[in-house]
Amino acid sequence: MEFATVLSLLDATIRLSTPLLLACLAGLYSERSGVFDIGLEGKMLMAAFAAGAVAAVTGSAWAGLLAALIVSIMTASLQGAAAISLKGNQLIAGVAINMLAAGLTTFLGQQWFRQGGRTPQLSADGRFGTVELPFAPQIGQIPVVGPIYQELISGHYILVYVAFLAVPITAYVLYRTRFGLRLRAVGENPKAVDTAGISVNRLRYQAVLITGLLCGFAGAYFSIAQGSGFGNNMTAGKGFIALAALIFAKWKPVPAMFTCLLFGFLDALQIRLQGAELGGIEIPVQAIQALPYVLTVVLLAGFIGKAVGPKAGGVPYTKER
Repeated sequence: MEFATVLSLLDATIRLSTPLLLACLAGLYSERSGVFDIGLEGKMLMAAFAAGAVAAVTGSAWAGLLAALIVSIMTASLQGAAAISLKGNQLIAGVAINMLAAGLTTFLGQQWFRQGGRTPQLSADGRFGTVELPFAPQIGQIPVVGPIYQELISGHYILVYVAFLAVPITAYVLYRTRFGLRLRAVGENPKAVDTAGISVNRLRYQAVLITGLLCGFAGAYFSIAQGSGFGNNMTAGKGFIALAALIFAKWKPVPAMFTCLLFGFLDALQIRLQGAELGGIEIPVQAIQALPYVLTVVLLAGFIGKAVGPKAGGVPYTKER
């Protein structure tokens, strides 16, 4: 395989892994606090619609991003109220968010724009362009190192850099701050945290709101960076793959990044393999498109080993009187 082809494949890997990474880190905060979150898909979908709709109306990508963050945080708050304050079943709350997002985004899109649930195609100002890092053209003239810097590191959307910057920030917050210590503790032993005079529900709400914030970035990436508007169900199950990546990484930020890159690579690979032949017979495109999902199941079933989540995960906490 030629060097340019490898660079192109790796470049696609980074782009495709970005929403997975943001959603995976979002789920990490929530689940580390003891709130299992299968509603990542719904929050991303709501954020993608908000970003696409507002960007289409205002012509501003930044306005679209702000709308995505607000809507995603509001959706996360709704799920938090059901799972934390009302002490409902966390899995059912997540499923409800996913179903609400799938139906509401299609309905509002059809009512507002009359394009089958889609938003109008965005102008150049309505979506984020790629960012060229300093001296990329000059360094690009250097053999081997230059193309890696110019094509693989430079030239991505700003949300790509936000996603990968969030990894060391998350690692620092979780393992080097008082908030991170308390967050991990509340997911393992909320009673001990409560005994120390710290509000369990408050910590969990903070984690859920951070989850909403990161899902807002992920959703906006779909519609105003990678895409040029919102399309029906455009997240296409990426929230569930992010959950699989989180389990595969055993709820740790740096392994989560590499796991998302792996899944992004599989996704990029299936795009390149479409139209490939095996023994002179063309492989059905549906089989190739299913490849990342099949390999996700295989990896989880065969290579993950024992993954033990936070001990208090999925259990509403009731303060003893």
